[in-house]
Amino acid sequence: MKKGLFITDFDGTLLTDEKTIAPQDIATLSRLQENNIVTAIATGRSLYSFQRALKQINLEGNRLPVDYLIFSTGAGIMAISGESMIQSHAISARDIRKITQYFDAGQLDYMVHKAIPDTRYFLYKSHGRKNPDFQERILLYQQFSTPLKKGQALYDTATQVLAIVPGGLPLSRVSEIRADLFEYSVIHATSPLDHCSSWIEVFNKQVSKSMAAAWLASALKIEQANVISVGNDYNDQDLLEWSGKGYLVANGACDLKPHFTLVSSNNHCGVSQAALMSHLLAW
Repeated sequence: MKKGLFITDFDGTLLTDEKTIAPQDIATLSRLQENNIVTAIATGRSLYSFQRALKQINLEGNRLPVDYLIFSTGAGIMAISGESMIQSHAISARDIRKITQYFDAGQLDYMVHKAIPDTRYFLYKSHGRKNPDFQERILLYQQFSTPLKKGQALYDTATQVLAIVPGGLPLSRVSEIRADLFEYSVIHATSPLDHCSSWIEVFNKQVSKSMAAAWLASALKIEQANVISVGNDYNDQDLLEWSGKGYLVANGACDLKPHFTLVSSNNHCGVSQAALMSHLLAW
């Protein structure tokens, strides 16, 4: 029986600012597996985006010692061995219309991502204001993006609707959006592109990193107290709070630092330090 579950965020936590993974952190994940600890990554990236990132650093396939991938902020879970999908959630056409109408009313630029496994494809709508982060993301995935024209049909199902707000949003405004869209899971994150803009991601009510982690831990018969997590941003907060022990890397959001145990930054092997501090490894 597995002794525990170790979950790390990807961008800004395991991934360095140079878009690499430190050899020490790779070795730590491998040692965890040898010590009968299940390893997982919980990322806001889609499956396609995550796999592309690994390919760019020559770690595709099973070369990264991770057992499970929680992707799209918990909308999907995949077992790395065999690349088998074990859980996914979507929002309906009715939900998509309701969410996009809300963002239209607020003049927020947004993207509608197709349901898993085709999340890389998205429709997008701009309200004409300057939004460099929004435009950069369109360019990044231009072969998968389609402008949403007036009267155009939306998808039958979607993984999420993502609004991008330049310059960021105050937490009070994020709380208002959550209250208005209470039927859904509203996740706030800092853009991994410009590290400034706010991303407001709207999912099925059952989606979050913590709910995915809880489902996975239950399936593996691992107690919540034996789940360790590491993150850096607002979309990790619920996971860090839910885990038996949650660690925040030094480059994490300042608002979160008083609430979690701090470890070294993503550029200085904070993931490895969290594993050591949680006594999962005996070096």
